[in-house]
Formats: sequence, C-alpha cells, structure tokens
Amino acid sequence: MTIDEQTAMMLDTKGLNCPMPLLKAKQQLNKLDSGEVLLIEATDAGSVRDFQVFASQSGHLLLKQTDESGVYRHWIKKS
Repeated sequence: MTIDEQTAMMLDTKGLNCPMPLLKAKQQLNKLDSGEVLLIEATDAGSVRDFQVFASQSGHLLLKQTDESGVYRHWIKKS
C-alpha cells in the first residue's frame, strides 16, 4: 500500500504563513484515529522544518516530505 492509499485526510494550507499550517494540521490530527495519515500541502518553505520538529516532539511519524515547484507536501502518521 502506498502513502497516498494510506492517506485518511488532505489539508490544504497553501497561501498560509507560519504558524498556521502547523496549527491547522494539529487540529486535523486530533480528528484522526491512531495510525491514520494526514497529508498537508503548504507553500510556506518554513513548514518543512516546522513539521520535522513537530513530528519529533509530538511522537507522530513524519513519513515523507516533498517539494514540487514550491508546494511542500508533508505526510504525517498519527501515533
């Protein structure tokens, strides 16, 4: 099963600046069950580091990050 097939919810935070992508992601993660995957799309370059730090501090698993033409995608699996 691929990451995309595992994704339970997609969150579009394009156009929002720090810390909004992270805050909105936290709200969505609270709605997911343990083991479900949230895909966040952002245009804030700072979101790359923000989600790395968030995952290490929260215990959630950062599965993958990509950058396609300034759209940063982050896959987080809820612990």
